[in-house]
Order: sequence, then structure tokens, then C-alpha cells
Amino acid sequence: MTPHEVETREEHAEEHLSTADLAQSIGRPMGAPASSRPQNMEAQANTPLFAANDAQDFRSRWERIQTGFVDEPRKAVEKADELVANAIKRLAEVFAGERQKLEAEWDKNDNVSTEELRVALRRYRSFFDRLLSV
Repeated sequence: MTPHEVETREEHAEEHLSTADLAQSIGRPMGAPASSRPQNMEAQANTPLFAANDAQDFRSRWERIQTGFVDEPRKAVEKADELVANAIKRLAEVFAGERQKLEAEWDKNDNVSTEELRVALRRYRSFFDRLLSV
């Protein structure tokens, strides 16, 4: 689900979730990650955290929130809280999907070679570095 779809769904909901509410629901993914993991380690480390359309949706929503502050400051802050929660949740989904792919690469069976495990460890290191860069 894209950030725009989340926003549309939230606009029609009776209650809006706070950042804390959404952070608690991170374990229930909304959908598969939008981006696929590149094979090259350096390319992986430089891969944007969000797909381009997701990032643009988040930026557009932020601009609308910021513009709305003048007329309805409290509502703008509430929407900002929701937007941050959605971005955090989406980021967690992307990383969970990438971790799942990494695990699938080496946890196939007991016949995994040392070379396959070495490559898996390098990918985990790249993933870990990317995670810490957030």
C-alpha cells in the first residue's frame, strides 16, 4: 500500500492512529516492499530507503500539512504525527521484507556452502550498515 493509499484510507476512517499506535502495529505489514534488492553490495548500500513514488507521496503530504498549518494548526500537527508514523511503518516494512529475502538466501537447507554463507554475511553487513544509517 502506498503512502497515498494510506492517507486516503485514513481520511475516511473515523479515528486516526497516532505515531504510537502505528509503531505498535509494525509487526503487521501493509504490503510487500516496493523496491527490490540489487545484487551489487555497493548499489544496495546506496539504494534509497523508499521507492521514488513513495518518497514523493510522503513529500506531497508533508507540503499539504505544512500549508494547512495556517488555517488549522492543531489538525496540521495531528496529520504530521500520522505522516511520521506512516513513514516509520513503511520503513519497517521495507527492512522486514529485505531481511526476509536475506534469510531465504541462506536458510534453504543444511547443504549451504561456506561461500554462500560468506556472501550472505556480506549482505547482512550491508543491510546492517544501511539500517544504522537511518
